[in-house]
Amino acid sequence: MFTSIFGAFESGIIYAIMALGVYLSFRVLDFPDLTVDGSFVTGAAVAAIMIVNGANPFAATMTALVAGFIAGCLTGVIHTVGKVNALLSGILMMIALYSINLRIMGKSNVPLLNTDTAMTAVRDFFEKTGIDAFLNGILTAVGLGDSLPRTWGILLFMIFVTLAIKFLTDAFLKTELGLAIRATGDNKRMIRSFSSNTNLMIILGLGLSNAMVAFSGALIAQQGGFADVGMGIGMIIIGLASVIIGEALFGTKSIARTTLAVIGGSIIYRIVVTLALRVEFLEPGDMKLITAIIVILALTAPKMIDSYKEKKRKVKRQLENMQMAAVPSEGKGEAGAALKSDS
Repeated sequence: MFTSIFGAFESGIIYAIMALGVYLSFRVLDFPDLTVDGSFVTGAAVAAIMIVNGANPFAATMTALVAGFIAGCLTGVIHTVGKVNALLSGILMMIALYSINLRIMGKSNVPLLNTDTAMTAVRDFFEKTGIDAFLNGILTAVGLGDSLPRTWGILLFMIFVTLAIKFLTDAFLKTELGLAIRATGDNKRMIRSFSSNTNLMIILGLGLSNAMVAFSGALIAQQGGFADVGMGIGMIIIGLASVIIGEALFGTKSIARTTLAVIGGSIIYRIVVTLALRVEFLEPGDMKLITAIIVILALTAPKMIDSYKEKKRKVKRQLENMQMAAVPSEGKGEAGAALKSDS
């Protein structure tokens, strides 16, 4: 059980970068960008093919980020310059990226199991420092010696990377350019009245969003040991599930809190899916169904809770009105004051 949850936490912190990209397009820019399903694979494909051909894995990962940025910008250009519907622009780019990703990889699957990647480099570094042995020794001491993780390095490294991206995103959204992107998502007409180029803001916002998505895809490919042309299917739903769960559980009072909530939502989503798949009658093929159910619950639960609270408030008001009606006219003033003080 511990190993499963540990693996889910590790995957969740990597997918959180993708969820931050989805948050940037869907929430900040208010753009339903379906390019995500394609740009996620683009990041994985670029990183995988470069690593297989002998490139530095960290340089390959950064190149994947640039490739995702270009894909996002192209979606923005199709929408702004070509005047194509926002949803259709993302769909068109997603379809185009399927063929582009096949061209990049040369085949449908590129294995990385026997190749040095960023993840293997991190794992080797932590093994040499003795951090893995120290932490596993603590687990053994508390009785969890039968379920030790292979390495702590990837988790600790990804926590650092994801938080760094989170803080950079927070800082960027508070700059003049970031505020212009946020204003474009809130009210295009208003930001145009200040002589701001909303088309450029949309292109830049989508580029940054898909850069994060591709970066996450490159890391997932190196963690899993392969890049596959179909690994991005349904990725937009996973990203939305992470955003919705995080916002519902942790709130959205500020940008910093919301981005942290998105990261928490991604981790919780992966843990819930992992635990659900441990149920006997569920199979790995049911993962998309589980995702759909989680999203539905995340969307409907807050509304049902609010509706229940509103119903209780109405019942309370009705009881107060009935009590007021039962009091003689000369005593209504004192009774009303008493009811207010009790509430």
